[in-house]
Amino acid sequence: MRQAETRKTETVCKICLSLFSLSCLLSSGACMAKQEYAVGGPDKKITAFFWISDEKNACYRVEFSGVTILQQSKLGIVREDEDFSQNMSLESASDIQAVKDEYEMLHGKRRNCSYAGNKQVFHLTNASGKKMDVILQVSNDGVAFRYYFPGKSEDVKKIKEETSSFNFVPSTKGWVQIMTDAKTGWHEDQPSYEQNYQQGIELDKLSPNKAGWAFPALFNYDKFWMLITETAIDRNYCGSRLQRKSVGNEFFVDFPQDKEIFPGGPCKPESTLPWLTPWRIIAIGDSLKTIMDSTLGTDLANPSKLKDTSFVKPGRASWSWIILKDDSIVYDVQKRFIDLAADMNWEYCLVDADWDTKIGYDKIKELSEYAQSKHVGLLLWYNSAGTWNSVPYHPKSKLLTHEDRVKEFGRLKEMGIKGVKVDFFGGDGQSMMAYYQDIFEDAAAFGLMVNCHGCTLPRGWQRTYPNLVTMEAIKGFEFVTFEQVNANLEPEHCCTAAFIRNAFDPMDFTPVCFGEIPRIKRVTTNGFQLAVSVIFLSGIQHLAATPESMAAVPDYVKDFMRRVPTHWDDTCFIDGYPGKLVVIARKSNGSWYIAGINGEKIEKNLNIELPFLRDAKTGMLITDGADNRTFDMQTVTLAHGKPLAITLKGNGGFVIKIGM
Repeated sequence: MRQAETRKTETVCKICLSLFSLSCLLSSGACMAKQEYAVGGPDKKITAFFWISDEKNACYRVEFSGVTILQQSKLGIVREDEDFSQNMSLESASDIQAVKDEYEMLHGKRRNCSYAGNKQVFHLTNASGKKMDVILQVSNDGVAFRYYFPGKSEDVKKIKEETSSFNFVPSTKGWVQIMTDAKTGWHEDQPSYEQNYQQGIELDKLSPNKAGWAFPALFNYDKFWMLITETAIDRNYCGSRLQRKSVGNEFFVDFPQDKEIFPGGPCKPESTLPWLTPWRIIAIGDSLKTIMDSTLGTDLANPSKLKDTSFVKPGRASWSWIILKDDSIVYDVQKRFIDLAADMNWEYCLVDADWDTKIGYDKIKELSEYAQSKHVGLLLWYNSAGTWNSVPYHPKSKLLTHEDRVKEFGRLKEMGIKGVKVDFFGGDGQSMMAYYQDIFEDAAAFGLMVNCHGCTLPRGWQRTYPNLVTMEAIKGFEFVTFEQVNANLEPEHCCTAAFIRNAFDPMDFTPVCFGEIPRIKRVTTNGFQLAVSVIFLSGIQHLAATPESMAAVPDYVKDFMRRVPTHWDDTCFIDGYPGKLVVIARKSNGSWYIAGINGEKIEKNLNIELPFLRDAKTGMLITDGADNRTFDMQTVTLAHGKPLAITLKGNGGFVIKIGM
């Protein structure tokens, strides 16, 4: 009896074991269908995971040291002819490959840049068997992804929607800037990335905005920081932005509004095949230092398309308009500002709007010759516009076609002009993005540098076109001169822009005003204004100083402004928090420049540590004096492991120079 029961029990166990094995096999097959692929950075801290969901959508998520910082997020594109956002299948995945790059930047936070990451390519097919690849790449400072449509086509494919998303963990906070509706604002000059940042707002409390939010955007969860932007925009894609489809923590890549075009050109992306889309970048760190020291925005940008860059000379420029406005664009005033540039050893002088009638081409040529005799180069302003805005300033519509540009740029070259400032662009549509690149390429052919205002974000173009020395795309100092409310927000705004807008791309904020502003009370100290000459990155730094304001500062401040570089060999973030404080060290030609600004009215006691110093060094510290319009200078000794105590006034600043 007992033997029969034993045999019966064994039989039941075998059946259960077989059923369990079959269940595991089926489960394993299901898991294979949902298999997660992990791509880690070289130091293994950041890992991005890719998989196809049960709903047959391509998905990804991101961890930092095992902590989820981006939840399940979407990947996909909807073309007019094919849908690559749903019913996707994974045909195969490549092996993980190491990717390395080294390159030189003529201007920016670091001259010699290097990149190391790991890449995996996922070959997908949609419901009709058409192919799309997802390229996932992870470095020690972030995650990037893009799409690739293989094959060849003579007919143009058009993208209706990109479904890429960034699904943040609840309680994540954001520092974001709203986009404005196309053809709104002064003479229909929007969008131009000229809004203040919302500071540390919980994402589910962010009010809806029809036009979305601008790149870059900064996010914080726990101790982790993420800066999201894009790079490698070619002629076959539009500029993008962030948008939400509902209240919550998930943001999607969104396209420009239909009016953001060069007349007759496309807004949304269209191209023949093969087709490679821009990189979506998520710079990531467990402190702000990782993001502030990163060059990810140019690491993944397209390499330089220019064979000759010998004419690209970073520098500083005097500029009358920022304080003296329209009435200053006359011959005698411009001659005074050329003299200011010469006296201050600045490389350039910018002549702003309406010069073609208020001064004229013949007298501009005379001014250019005068400037060259003083070793100063002249820069000239242009209105980019055709019909996309009604801004009255001129010269206008002289750059609209290749033939127009060849004629105008050829004339400027004969006059000895060194660069152009082109203003009032029409948005981020694909045709407008191509127009920017047309200008860069044609300007380069005539040895001209380019500065854009009323414009889009550079998105790494300064690597692809090194003659693009700077772009505005910020609520800059001109707004401080327009309204007191902007002047009141300047300290906080500057302490935010340094972490976001200026993290990867040059920014023409036009800083350094030591004098008073007509009808405006400046709330920043002179020490603050001196410090932003180091903190803000711009290939040509257009300065808000006047001959009178420079004459009033001490000789040691003049000497500092005569020598402060605009291109840097290295950068080291020291301390700070968005909207509250920034302390950065930059190196050029063997000298270190350390600068700090206070975004709040309260006095702060800082202990500045300089980890790059090994031996004790003597430096010059310039900070605020007894009042907000005076300076104080002293000699200080700095060494690794010995913090330097500095008292920083409310809305104040300081600079330290170590070396020659």
